[in-house]
Amino acid sequence: MSIAFVGLGSNLGERLELLNEALRRIGRLRATHVLAASSVYESPPIDCSKQNDFLNAVAKLFTELSPIELLNALKRIERELGRPERYARWSPRPIDLDLLFYDDLALQQEGLTIPHPEIPNRKFVLAPMLEIEDLAHPVLNKRISELLAETPDVSIVRKIDSLSTFNEKPR
Repeated sequence: MSIAFVGLGSNLGERLELLNEALRRIGRLRATHVLAASSVYESPPIDCSKQNDFLNAVAKLFTELSPIELLNALKRIERELGRPERYARWSPRPIDLDLLFYDDLALQQEGLTIPHPEIPNRKFVLAPMLEIEDLAHPVLNKRISELLAETPDVSIVRKIDSLSTFNEKPR
């Protein structure tokens, strides 16, 4: 079994319900159990364009899925919840699921980089991640708290809510 961390985001539609539904579906994946979920944070879009603010959270998973199996399952959940398979970078989206960490694995292959390369630049990932665990980044050899203190991201990220359901029965 492995420990993985997934970032969840939404800025279209019923954002909070989409995050909750994505988390429920992640918890129903084969051989996967949601161990923890952060609070929900609101943040502006990365490109500062005129689109809705994002709601973001992070979940900690216990899984037997391989990294690529987990990524493919996350992409399938995105499509089921209305995200098109192809989309413009930084465009508005009903759901965004990113595989952030998978154990202490450092992996780079086509379509998958672990840890997610943008973690140090995203306060909306670092703040919720820190609520769950002050994990050591396996490539940068810094803790999440250090990355949050050093991030170049100056956006205002504020805690607004919690996810309603994350502790479904393991399979």
